[in-house]
Amino acid sequence: MNASLSILFYIKRAKVNKQGLCPIYVRVTVQSKRFEFSSNKFINPLKWSSEGAKVKGTSEEARTINNHLDNIKNEIFEAQKKLVLKDSIVNIENLKNQLFGTAETKRMLVSIFEDHNNKIKELVGKEYALGTLERYKTSLKHTIEFMKWKYNISDIEISKIDYAFVKDYEFFLRTVRNCANNTTVKYLKNFHKIIKLCLDNDWLQKNPFANYKSKVKEVERVFLNEIELSSIINKNFRIERLSLVRDIFVFSCYTGLAYIDVKNLSEMHIVIGIDGDKWIYTQRQKTESLSRIPLLPKALELLEKYKNYPQSSDKLFPVLSNQRMNSYLKEIADVCDIDKELTFHIARHTFATTVTLSNGVPIESISKMLGHKSIKITQHYAKIVDRKISDDMKMLRDKIIDEKKEIVSTV
Repeated sequence: MNASLSILFYIKRAKVNKQGLCPIYVRVTVQSKRFEFSSNKFINPLKWSSEGAKVKGTSEEARTINNHLDNIKNEIFEAQKKLVLKDSIVNIENLKNQLFGTAETKRMLVSIFEDHNNKIKELVGKEYALGTLERYKTSLKHTIEFMKWKYNISDIEISKIDYAFVKDYEFFLRTVRNCANNTTVKYLKNFHKIIKLCLDNDWLQKNPFANYKSKVKEVERVFLNEIELSSIINKNFRIERLSLVRDIFVFSCYTGLAYIDVKNLSEMHIVIGIDGDKWIYTQRQKTESLSRIPLLPKALELLEKYKNYPQSSDKLFPVLSNQRMNSYLKEIADVCDIDKELTFHIARHTFATTVTLSNGVPIESISKMLGHKSIKITQHYAKIVDRKISDDMKMLRDKIIDEKKEIVSTV
């Protein structure tokens, strides 16, 4: 029980008083962290044994002070014992509260979660995107719903959160909330961050996620093939809003920009590149990584089309809300007989596959233009392009045929 706790008595020579006496202090260390307090006893430094951490000799003064120090040691171990008996975490904060009679602070999950979210809110636009805040707010909402569903409570002491809590929460997300695997994993990842916050502050002694394992399943990315993309480009829409959404979507298909990055695009992001042509220089809002994209003819054509479009801001396109854009894209898919759940993000996938990868653009270049932090992310696109696989296999077949010809010629 005492393995993680140690006690040291020592004198503070720098605080010697007018009588030449030094105060005796107590240092308590719990799992590599410590706190100190005065024993309220003083001693001549010449009478103190640093090795024995007590007063030298058997004089009345020595016996009195050493007995006092022994009592303090016993009180500390007794405080530790009481924490163990009531199933509380033995850490510095709880030990001090128990030892000095301070009321133990109950750490509640919801208040910690809310405090975390409030801090993210203050950093939106600086370190976090608004979408990150919304995801954590939704995660908190699901956590509260789970506690009401499972325990009929609206909050819980973090010390009561264990492995069973995590597994039951996962079950709730998959069944009651009907979340897909990857969505479930993401919510649990958000919740795990709150748990790690508690562990870092020594509010939790054991990690309830220690034996928990989850895996994000690879999702096949939907994209438009050449025929589908051409049908959208060449379709003559009579409704202006559909024509507008189509144009912005197609622009993204030829630049690879995500919705928020297209929405924020302004004249300052259009520069003359190393080749003397126009490029987009921007920073992705999601990852804060740089994207440098040479503008293809179709993208340039759309920029010119909306050059004098009446707007209330300095943005290059009059982008609607993401929800409205996706709603109108579903209409566009129906009109163009495209049997796919068309969303704005599919434009980014289309750029990576149909527009670039399928036309021989190296994956390293695509990764840079998409603003990916790792080429491993971009490599997912290579897995879903049949033409790329066909080309690679053709190269292999040609190599094998050439090798066979060499062997025959040498025989």
